[in-house]
Amino acid sequence: MPVGDAVIDVKGLSKSFNGRRVVDNVSIQVGRGRICGFLGPNGSGKTTTIRLLCGLLTPDSGSGTCLGFDVLREAAQIKRHVGYMTQRFSLYEDLSIRENLDFIGRVYAIPDRARKVEATLARLGLAERKNQLAGELSGGWKQRLALAACMLHDPQLLLLDEPTAGVDPKARREFWDQIHELAGSGITVLVSTHYMDEAERCHELAYISYGKLLVTGTAEEVVAGSGLATWSVTGEGLLELARELKKRPGVAMVVPFGSALHVSGEDAAALEGAIAGYRDRPGLRWQRAAPGLEDVFIHFMRDAQDNFK
Repeated sequence: MPVGDAVIDVKGLSKSFNGRRVVDNVSIQVGRGRICGFLGPNGSGKTTTIRLLCGLLTPDSGSGTCLGFDVLREAAQIKRHVGYMTQRFSLYEDLSIRENLDFIGRVYAIPDRARKVEATLARLGLAERKNQLAGELSGGWKQRLALAACMLHDPQLLLLDEPTAGVDPKARREFWDQIHELAGSGITVLVSTHYMDEAERCHELAYISYGKLLVTGTAEEVVAGSGLATWSVTGEGLLELARELKKRPGVAMVVPFGSALHVSGEDAAALEGAIAGYRDRPGLRWQRAAPGLEDVFIHFMRDAQDNFK
């Protein structure tokens, strides 16, 4: 994309703690109104990268901008113009929804604060609960309040760190409907998630593992670029079959999916050779399958080098 269209445009970001490189030469571009899913295993560097982008941490090396502000020299400006939602609920549980938002409005010195708080309550569907204590809210409503707090100062970039962890499926779906509405209004979103159904709702993806950015692109591009060939097998004795297949050359991984196994390899011909002796085994039904995002990301996790070692 042209640089002028990029709300996030960073190159070579690195950050180390106690001699261990947590973020290693990460480059990301996200355009206006786009939702970028930021994926990776626990401890992969997602949260540290998000904190580098929003100005809470300073990179050891690298360069770039968020919302046009330099990530090295203008961190204070970035913090004023970005909405950052942390993994854990960080508002005051002994204050009401309205009181929490009023407090955030004071922090940002928002003009006409009372009107803005009421408008945000209405926008996020919180008006009828505005006098309820935050500590009495369910996970889904706490999540909605946290998003409202992020939106109070009208940021054009949202950085959301695993915002739906521990939230029920209905609340997750409602949350993502809100995210798409915000993106439709021109707000850019970088959201970290472990849920593959959420990843598929993003316009583009970035996958990080042990500090290194491994792949970027749409979900379709990421799957197509993985080079994985996959077969699905159903029937009897799948547990023992999985043990046998994992030992076969040409089989990169064997993953249970409900009542089936997904058997994948990086070389289609080698994979077919590996499973050839099992194709006629009684009680088994084999068919080619398109690898899914979960297949691809498990594959990435297997091959990534652990930076704790």
